[in-house]
Amino acid sequence: MTTTHGHVPARPPRRTDARLNRERLIATAQEVFAEAGPEASLNEVARRAGVGPGTLYRHFPNRSALVTAVLRDRIETLCELAETLSSSQSADGALTQWLHAFLVHARVNQGLGGALMIEEPVAPGLDCHRLILDTAANLLAQAQRRGTARADLTADDLVQLVVGIALSTARGHDAQQPDRLLALVLDATYGTPLQNQ
Repeated sequence: MTTTHGHVPARPPRRTDARLNRERLIATAQEVFAEAGPEASLNEVARRAGVGPGTLYRHFPNRSALVTAVLRDRIETLCELAETLSSSQSADGALTQWLHAFLVHARVNQGLGGALMIEEPVAPGLDCHRLILDTAANLLAQAQRRGTARADLTADDLVQLVVGIALSTARGHDAQQPDRLLALVLDATYGTPLQNQ
């Protein structure tokens, strides 16, 4: 088969470049948002990613689209961690380590942390609250089946407690306080169920 041109079409490489640019923009946005919050300069995101503002806006036409992509990436990473922990740790070890990771994510997200727990999807197909709650529920159920976690605890209880720790210590000066508070939550998680008075 002959062609009229001496090279292969450029479209596949362009798609590859576009995918790499998108991934680099998301990774860079995570860093910039962690430093300056979700209102950080999008031009700074583009500059650090090594692309022009036009490239950023071709992938993410507005700030909301970029925030959504960052949230999606964070949540997918968090959910993948749960699967890894479940296959390599005991049930209570997997739950404990995942809750520590969830706390770190919620704190690092700063302004994005609140968006993680909204009741309505940020974008079609991305329901942050449901994804996180389902992950916590699976881990908790495994620990409850093993008899290590108290049976009267719900995944929503755990998620709300960890989010509460993240929000209440966001501007604190005691760097150890979040871990101490989570330790109390974990003590209660594996403690004796409260008896009716």
